[in-house]
Amino acid sequence: MSRATPIAGDGMSAAIGTTRLLGLIGSPVEHSLSPAMHNAAFRECGLDCRYTLLPTTSEEFPQRILSCIEQGFAGWNVTVPHKERMLSYLDSWSDEVRATGACNTVRVEDGRLTGFNTDPVGFIRGLKEAGGVEAGSHAVLLGAGGAARAVAWALSRGGHSVHILSRKPQQAAILAEGMEPYSCAPMAHGNLDRIILEEVLHDASLLVNCTPAGMWPHTEESPLPQDVQLLKHLLIYDLVYRPRPTRLLVNAKREGCRTQDGLAMLVHQGAAAFELWTGRQAPVATMRQACLDVLSGKVTESRETKYVT
Repeated sequence: MSRATPIAGDGMSAAIGTTRLLGLIGSPVEHSLSPAMHNAAFRECGLDCRYTLLPTTSEEFPQRILSCIEQGFAGWNVTVPHKERMLSYLDSWSDEVRATGACNTVRVEDGRLTGFNTDPVGFIRGLKEAGGVEAGSHAVLLGAGGAARAVAWALSRGGHSVHILSRKPQQAAILAEGMEPYSCAPMAHGNLDRIILEEVLHDASLLVNCTPAGMWPHTEESPLPQDVQLLKHLLIYDLVYRPRPTRLLVNAKREGCRTQDGLAMLVHQGAAAFELWTGRQAPVATMRQACLDVLSGKVTESRETKYVT
């Protein structure tokens, strides 16, 4: 990694003494719940740590990494559009990073960067929280982006066969084929249309929305093709958590399906990152409540958010 001039306004370490710094690198990050979630966890555990937002464009990314190292950051989270790019800066990485090709959590020790991807374990913990599905059952994923990659790997590792459907079927094919070396169960792919989706759902136990469809402000959108019938034996897991519930989950509940929303994955992936940074068990209930307080308007995001620009 080449040296670069720190981003303007980054000189914070002297002002905070022994406080351990952590943060979120990405663009955009202004609506992230991570500062509220992690700072509440640090307070609960009596840890002298502070989590801040680190808005970073692609052009600023190399400088941002160097700045974090020079300031003595203990680690950071990485979100879009940098999860894949982060890999080239790592000294070592976990199996999850190798399989998914993405890193969302970095731990710094003696100047060395170790990368992790806590999205798979966050998804699985959220799945278990919703009651889970039987071992060896079939799952259908909507979408073929980075979230789908993490979910597909997590489900495959658990012995679940996976069918990836996307309105960009070539992208679904690339994802499924790229996962084959790491897959422990069959993985299929196809076009996301009503006929194919209804056919594969008959044999499925789990439907996961890995697309942004229905996310605020486009709350009336659904990832499902028009007139798709949801079967009540399904568990519907929507990775979107704004709004709560999404249109997909409202319709799923109406059909008698079990449901889970994306807040579960968000909290549990954050809890896994907290444990990697601190070596302490994460106060999951506290982290979840901090997110709920922001989402409900009880606590403003600005109260928990401090930008480093």
